[in-house]
Amino acid sequence: MGNGRERVRRLLPPILGVVTLADVALLLVQDAAPRLFPAISHGLLAASSLAMIAGAYLVFQAARRATAMELAKATVLATAFLFWAANQLWPKLPEASLFNDIAIGLFVLDVFLVIAGRPQASKASSLAGSGACPACRCDGGCGCAHCG
Repeated sequence: MGNGRERVRRLLPPILGVVTLADVALLLVQDAAPRLFPAISHGLLAASSLAMIAGAYLVFQAARRATAMELAKATVLATAFLFWAANQLWPKLPEASLFNDIAIGLFVLDVFLVIAGRPQASKASSLAGSGACPACRCDGGCGCAHCG
């Protein structure tokens, strides 16, 4: 039984990603041939693509047993995608501009957290020989292919 759960844990994120890519493909087909789709479909396809990849990323992080900090950062990113999706789905709402601005703020925060969490060059070079992972420069045990 544990093997089945492990398999689902491993396979669910890429399956969700493929479904999301198919949704994006439909969105692009709709851009190329809008007469093939109802007028409302563009907003629905755009919003569902953004929402699905947000969900897929959270499932991926949970499946790989990310740390609490990684899950927090993933939640920030997923929330940004969800606000962007809301902006796509309801562009005429008075709050649409707010949804967009919140998404922008969360994307900026996400990138800032990546930059701020990155070791400085001198710190990174001192990691050699310290037992830190040479691939991701963590303290080891992050779950990547190098740390295990």
